[in-house]
Amino acid sequence: MHKTIQNLVDIQKKIDLSLDTLTINKVPKIIAVSKTFGMDKISPLINHGHTDFGENKVQEAIEKWSDIKLSNKNIKLHLIGGLQTNKVKLAVKLFDFIHSVDSEKLAKKISDEQKKQKKELKIFIQVNIGDEQQKSGIHKSLVSDLYKYCKSLNLNVVGLMCIPPLEKPSDIFFKEMSILNQDLNLNELSMGMSSDYLDAIKNSATYVRIGSDIFGARG
Repeated sequence: MHKTIQNLVDIQKKIDLSLDTLTINKVPKIIAVSKTFGMDKISPLINHGHTDFGENKVQEAIEKWSDIKLSNKNIKLHLIGGLQTNKVKLAVKLFDFIHSVDSEKLAKKISDEQKKQKKELKIFIQVNIGDEQQKSGIHKSLVSDLYKYCKSLNLNVVGLMCIPPLEKPSDIFFKEMSILNQDLNLNELSMGMSSDYLDAIKNSATYVRIGSDIFGARG
């Protein structure tokens, strides 16, 4: 068994064990964060049947995934990095999910482009849950307003997304995100990475974004 497949299987086992102790009906999906990794590491997972992959940069994703997505319609590609408005046209064409909507300007651009391409993506609003100046995401007090604006554009907002502060326990931020998500009555919640995905799942994450625990350390 290829190392990346073994890593994915091990993670799934840990998640299953965690779910046994929780009253959660929805099994979270693993987004294999494949940014910076080549197809030599990614292809075994595709052949294994894994379908959800995450990329940070539009241009890198285009080069890696354009042909594969044409030949494998089951692949779901998630943009988990920030999206500049000048890359929206390319992102809408390639991706199935965008996890990083954090402004009305970006939401409007995505809406306009979806109409042109006759395509509907699934959207997450990114929340700057730790109120960190260096991070993208909308302040938690403005989430409801942005959600309403997105709905007015008929964007398919499925949930919220966050990247909590590194130097503090993730759990307190995941709890807060879960409440925000429930307040908006959203079904999906994108949070948790290699270091804290089990804590995220305990707080109702439905998508966890795992890179290094699957693919190994980045060079």
